[in-house]
Amino acid sequence: MPRRRLSTFVRLAEVTGLAVLAATLASPAAAQGYPTKPIELSVPFAPGGTTDIVARVISEPLGKALGQPVIVINRAGGGGIVGAAETARAAPDGYKLGVATVSSTAANPAINPKTPYDPINDFTPITNIAATPNIIAVNPKFPAKNYAEFVAELKKNPGKYSYASSGTGGIGHLLMELYKSLTNTFVTHIPYRGAGPALNDVVAGQVAIMFDNIPSALPFIKSGQLVPIVVSAPQRLKDLPNVPTFKEVGLEPVNRMAYYGILGPKNLPKEVVDKVAAAVKKSVEDPVVRKRIEDTGSLIVANTPEQFAAQIKAEFEVYKQVVVKQKLTLD
Repeated sequence: MPRRRLSTFVRLAEVTGLAVLAATLASPAAAQGYPTKPIELSVPFAPGGTTDIVARVISEPLGKALGQPVIVINRAGGGGIVGAAETARAAPDGYKLGVATVSSTAANPAINPKTPYDPINDFTPITNIAATPNIIAVNPKFPAKNYAEFVAELKKNPGKYSYASSGTGGIGHLLMELYKSLTNTFVTHIPYRGAGPALNDVVAGQVAIMFDNIPSALPFIKSGQLVPIVVSAPQRLKDLPNVPTFKEVGLEPVNRMAYYGILGPKNLPKEVVDKVAAAVKKSVEDPVVRKRIEDTGSLIVANTPEQFAAQIKAEFEVYKQVVVKQKLTLD
């Protein structure tokens, strides 16, 4: 065989060998020994928000259940898109997983046509850890202290106030825009790189209003640094018995809860999916872990991969309809 053809053949063999090796590593046989090294859990928002809180509560017991450390890494930006895109691009071996939120898998993709992933086809859903109510809360200096006063103040002063959210296209953004459209009110949107920084500015009085998840907002409410106005939840919360739900005030379309689940890139082996899902379920059965999550105002879910996939798809469809109906854009 001529030297040039032989060299080409060798290179092809090397490439083919690497491809076979990669396929082997991602195969069910290789997945049976999973995990053999630390696992990265990507949080698509800055530290301090609900997504970060839930991820850090579950990471240690999840690592113990799997036999390898689970390391939380924050990748903020784009209302959850930056971190979610990193998970979508990861190798399907189970060592780079991500926290799925309504913002990153439904609201943001629904409003942003340039989202670099398909929320339905580019991920492998594993399980929804917990669901949490959302809440409109205000700085204590805001004139209103209850819902009736709040909506009256907004109607009386259109454009006077601003609201903070975890990012453009996030659940807080879309839910507040839906609220505005249903109540014929107007407040200016101020997006942040996560709920943590947004909350800090609302507490400091730089922004008057925030539509946030309960776990990150509740400590500030309990300390008197924020005033709760109205919540999205099936019923009134035991920690906030005097705060009505959106359904109670006649705004049932806004009465939607958030989810915090775990997913991986598409084509994740079933053995890996099942191991992680089982490890999450085992983790939240621990009374200490369950209490830590429930103390944030969240409800334990720990559903099956199939149930979580259906939930993501349903939520995405809802927000697509909201974007079209309300003519929302990123501008």
